[in-house]
Amino acid sequence: MPAPGSLRAWLLATRPQTLTVGAVPVMVGSALAWHHPGFRPLAAWAALLGALWIQIGTNLANDVFDFEKGADTAERLGPLRVTQAGLISPAAMRRGMWLSFALATLCGGYLTWVAGLPIVVIGLLAIASGIAYTGGPYPLGYNGLGDVFVFVFFGLVAVCGTCLVAADGALAVSPRVIAAAIPVGALATAVLVVNNVRDQCSDVQAGKRTLVVRFGRRFGVAEYFALIGLSYVVPVLFVLAGWAGLIGLLPLLTLPLTWPLLQTMSAATDGSTLNRTLAKTAQLVLMFGVLWAIALWRSPISGS
Repeated sequence: MPAPGSLRAWLLATRPQTLTVGAVPVMVGSALAWHHPGFRPLAAWAALLGALWIQIGTNLANDVFDFEKGADTAERLGPLRVTQAGLISPAAMRRGMWLSFALATLCGGYLTWVAGLPIVVIGLLAIASGIAYTGGPYPLGYNGLGDVFVFVFFGLVAVCGTCLVAADGALAVSPRVIAAAIPVGALATAVLVVNNVRDQCSDVQAGKRTLVVRFGRRFGVAEYFALIGLSYVVPVLFVLAGWAGLIGLLPLLTLPLTWPLLQTMSAATDGSTLNRTLAKTAQLVLMFGVLWAIALWRSPISGS
């Protein structure tokens, strides 16, 4: 157990094992933008830092708001939550949340300077949604909208937004770009689904109406299967549509890693096993995402 207020406690609060969810869409978006004249590497790096700070801020907000709403208790099956454990006070956690969003805003200021006002809208929506995920009068995660939030902001918005800032204005949001974001958003949402399946009982007690709470564990498992399946269908469709050469199938190298995850999701109910499944799903996001970014980087943009 880390000491209260220690650097290790703050590191735990950021949930480093899930930060791949913020990094992967920027890698994929940068790979798509690479082929366009005027590619801006500094903008790509700023987008990465901004995305990570938004995710960290969202994680800190989730930690403190779930504690205050009673969703995080001593009976919770998931990894340690530092506010509930008394390692960081709610007031300090809120300050950390606002600092994270402020750092994301600094990155957004630079991106606005190089890419224009649309980035202001994207950034403000992302930050507002990060807070509203578990905070505010109508928290998204408590009303069955968490899955949509993750798919949209950690998939479509993050990939397309990175393209817009890194391609020097040359890249419109094309069908190819939107399609490339689908597996990114789907795998990110799969991470959330594991979390919701694991926390079903405690979420019921806290009044947290996730999709798993609303429709049951079997629905959550089916959703996980569908999201994983969708992620692997998209690269095949890319190749068939002529949007990528055969290298577009590169992410399929990770397909064998999904079988034990699917088996575990089908059968496991204990928290420790599902915690490992969550971590391995986050690892799958990274491995799939790296290979997908390489495939898109090495593929021409004709037909986009």
